[in-house]
Amino acid sequence: MEGKSSLEPERKFGVVVVGVGRAGSVRMRDLRNPHASSAFLNLIGFVSRRELKCIDEVQQISLEDALSSQEVEVAYICSESTSHEDYIRQFLNAGKHILVEYPMTLSRAAAQDLWDLAEQKGKVLHEEHVELLMEEFAFLKKEVMGKELLKGTLLFTAGPLEEERFGFPAFSGISRLTWLVSLFGELSVVSATLEERKEDQYMKMTVCLETENKRPLTWIEEKGPGLKRNRHVIFHFKSGSLENMPNVGVNKNIFLKDQNIFVQKLLGQVSEKELIAEKKRILHCLWLAEEIQKYCC
Repeated sequence: MEGKSSLEPERKFGVVVVGVGRAGSVRMRDLRNPHASSAFLNLIGFVSRRELKCIDEVQQISLEDALSSQEVEVAYICSESTSHEDYIRQFLNAGKHILVEYPMTLSRAAAQDLWDLAEQKGKVLHEEHVELLMEEFAFLKKEVMGKELLKGTLLFTAGPLEEERFGFPAFSGISRLTWLVSLFGELSVVSATLEERKEDQYMKMTVCLETENKRPLTWIEEKGPGLKRNRHVIFHFKSGSLENMPNVGVNKNIFLKDQNIFVQKLLGQVSEKELIAEKKRILHCLWLAEEIQKYCC
């Protein structure tokens, strides 16, 4: 689904975007541009707590209208993480398919509950993971393949993030966990600490993880004013080490690539085996995030 579709699809799914921050704005742009997957989707409007009326000719609609409209068949949930669970539940109960930015919930049990609801309603519930569509991840996947890990560290730095809106750092940073689990399989938490200086908007979370083969992995999430958004990896293998991430090019259209996957799910083109594996990975990462939060609190 990379290029334009030469055939106009027989039907289009009506879409509403909930939340028009960074991710929501990118989603609206992709929906309005003539991409292959966008041809199956029709942007009807957006929902926002702010009074915006209209963005680039796309009309703002109320949450009530989005839920009750027969025209709206799909909701893109792009609001703050703390509101995801509630929005997903409302839209599933209204009979809509869902694309939600990660993390879909702030607990494993809630995610399982929502997937059960989606199944009961016969709807697609898709959690975005653009970090798995990045050039850096493709590079790491290739580097790690077939190698025996001895130990590793993943450090992520960025500017401050409000916990009240985005959840505990293990949840707001769950894409780092997703990388580690996708590269090295299921993990367990050995220990975790959180250092915070709220008055300086600074936090550092240090998590010690272990692979199924008892190999140690350290995940460090550090956020504060003046810290650049960056990922640093050090992986030691039996056959050598990977100590820095080369510049592997720009991540182009990763949200669009994620939309392509979502449309494939809507059209029933993703195998049951793939869906089960994806759900297992997402639930495992949410469980790890919960365990980390328990250690830190």
